[in-house]
Amino acid sequence: MRHWLHSFSLHVVTGFAAVAAHYALMYALLRGGLAPVPASAVGFLAGALTRFVLSYAHVFSPTVGVPSAGMRFVVAIAAQLAANSALLAALTQGGLTVWPAQVLTTVLLTVVNYLVYRWWVFR
Repeated sequence: MRHWLHSFSLHVVTGFAAVAAHYALMYALLRGGLAPVPASAVGFLAGALTRFVLSYAHVFSPTVGVPSAGMRFVVAIAAQLAANSALLAALTQGGLTVWPAQVLTTVLLTVVNYLVYRWWVFR
């Protein structure tokens, strides 16, 4: 249990770097006139690259090489991108403004992402 708490804590900490990449690019794209969901999707991909590098090197103890983990990560990220976009769209259409909706989306997906990475991507 202690190992899980430690790796989840690292997942959260490195997640801040991934979220910073996501939100910074999303902000720039929104300022440039792109709609919220596409801006979030592009930002999400920047965060995903950040997440993979940090997770592989610092959070998990991969039992597979970068090519295998990378392919699994692409599949996981595609599912996460769909979930992120659908949840953001639902929340904004439900009346939340973009940033509170994106923060809530990020928080809700954090635990799911960790479990997918731990049990499949970097296993």
